[in-house]
Amino acid sequence: MQQDRQWPESHSEETDILPRVDARQSQPDPSATESTQHIAAHDAPTQQFSPTPPTGATPPPGPPGDAAPAPSRPRWRKPGIIAAAVFGFLVLVYGFDLLITSGDIPRGVTVAGVEVGGMSRSEAENTLRDQLEPRLSEPVAYSAGEVSGELNPKESGLALDWPGTLDQAGDQPLNPFTRISSFFTTTELGVVTQAEPNQFDNAMKALRKEVDQEPVEGDVVFEGATPKAVEPRQGQELDVDQAKETILTHWASGEQLQLPVASTPVSVPMEEVERALREVAEPAMSGPVVVHGEGADGVLEPAEIAEGLSFEARDGALVPKIDQKKIIAGVEDELASTEKKGKDATIVFEGGKPTVEPSEDGNQIKWDETLKPLLDVLKQTDGRELTATYEKKPAEVTTEEAEGLGIKEVIGEFTTEGFAADSGVNIRVVAEKVNGAIVKPGDTFSLNEFTGPRTKAQGYVEAGIIQDGAPGKAVGGGISQFATTLYNAYYFAGMKDAGHQEHSYYISRYPKGREATVFQNPDGSSVIDLRFTNDSQHGVAIQTIWTPSSITVKLWGTKRYEVESVPGEETNHVKPPTKEGPKEDCKPSAGAPGFTVTDTRILRDVETGQEVRREERTVKYNPQPKIVCKDKD
Repeated sequence: MQQDRQWPESHSEETDILPRVDARQSQPDPSATESTQHIAAHDAPTQQFSPTPPTGATPPPGPPGDAAPAPSRPRWRKPGIIAAAVFGFLVLVYGFDLLITSGDIPRGVTVAGVEVGGMSRSEAENTLRDQLEPRLSEPVAYSAGEVSGELNPKESGLALDWPGTLDQAGDQPLNPFTRISSFFTTTELGVVTQAEPNQFDNAMKALRKEVDQEPVEGDVVFEGATPKAVEPRQGQELDVDQAKETILTHWASGEQLQLPVASTPVSVPMEEVERALREVAEPAMSGPVVVHGEGADGVLEPAEIAEGLSFEARDGALVPKIDQKKIIAGVEDELASTEKKGKDATIVFEGGKPTVEPSEDGNQIKWDETLKPLLDVLKQTDGRELTATYEKKPAEVTTEEAEGLGIKEVIGEFTTEGFAADSGVNIRVVAEKVNGAIVKPGDTFSLNEFTGPRTKAQGYVEAGIIQDGAPGKAVGGGISQFATTLYNAYYFAGMKDAGHQEHSYYISRYPKGREATVFQNPDGSSVIDLRFTNDSQHGVAIQTIWTPSSITVKLWGTKRYEVESVPGEETNHVKPPTKEGPKEDCKPSAGAPGFTVTDTRILRDVETGQEVRREERTVKYNPQPKIVCKDKD
């Protein structure tokens, strides 16, 4: 029994199995024209195939005379032929290009915009020199963020490395794709630069100074009593490493260089500036602030408030700040009568004996407390008042303390003589300043600190000094004689030396190894000082007695020691050198030899006479040069 064959349900499925050819299409149509018949005959397949149905299958019914379909032509044949033709053409082009290409530099290569492709190395180098060398002496324009400028290549140590530049191009490529693509592309090479390291580093530092900009924080400032908003503006910093690479590679291009920068942002936005202006600055300028004192008032006008009010960027906000000194300056004169300065107890010498002059307590405005609510007051447009807070300022040395210091007798004194009139003026000024000074137990007295600056403003005049081994003049000259006198007074009082320095060479009116010099800068800062410490249990008062020819210093207190000075012999003598004096106002001198000497201080207990200790000090004096004055021509 035959099985029924499963045939397609539609013609489309049938066609998928085997293309169907209608036999009637191969027969001439009597109604067709001759040309149509000719075309049909020409297009008919030369060979027909009859499909063989599966074994046992029954062919599907169809019209009688149906012919077998013709086979289809392979679809890959035509594209393959085209591809082969293209490949052959490209092979011909490649071979032809190999034959005609000349030069060492690959086609399409440019250097700083100059075409050198296809040239020999020597030809390329000559071309580059002709085209680029005129640029090399011209300034190099650059742009870096908001800054534009010019770089001098010569001053920056820049020069071109011609062989190194051409080495980048390489050799003629053999890769066919590279060669063919070079007809349609350009390869731009940067220059290779020889840079002198120090010059280039200095140029980059100078460039960074020009380019780098600090960010401008938003702020509020005052023009007189008018507040003004300062708009924030971000800053920029040069990316030095990238900028170096850009300059070294492209400086000879003749184009403006774009140098990279990094932004440095601001922390205070404009909104915060506007808030500070609205909530603080504008109300602060709305009127004066009255400061009520004890018996008088001070008035801070808006312009005076503006002097002491500023804003600080902090954590993204504008924080108002008060400068107390500037605010105080606006009202202190008006409130001066409400304050009273304190006065320490002092020792005065009347009838040859010390007497305590009583102390006075002060009454001062406590400005920290008084100005504490000022910011809140400034934010208001009414009720703009402050009340001054006062505090008592007791004297540092009270009457009771001075009377209990045991200042009752002279414990050490010394006198020196023989000074010039101008030096005498300065000695008198410093003596009046020091007279009556009290040194409490354990305290250290400093001559430079106590007197402060010694200038014309304090009454000092020009007088003789020793400078670089030769006589000279300066304001305050002669103070060293007072220092020597004071040193010897505390030496014999048994006080502890806290630091002094002898003259560089010996001055005959002073004891050998027992003298001192002092020196200040013009601004009053100390250079060489004289200091002693009161290491006793009682106070010490300094008395000075000045005459036109002498100065005496006495130390009063409670006597502890009998002091003896034992001078040593001069040793290590050095002859004085000869030195030519100045051309103007030259004063010849015989000079003096240098030597070394040791002084011994022996302290004995005033009650028992027993030696307590002895102290040695060795001093080396330099020779004083012999000054020779040459006759003027």
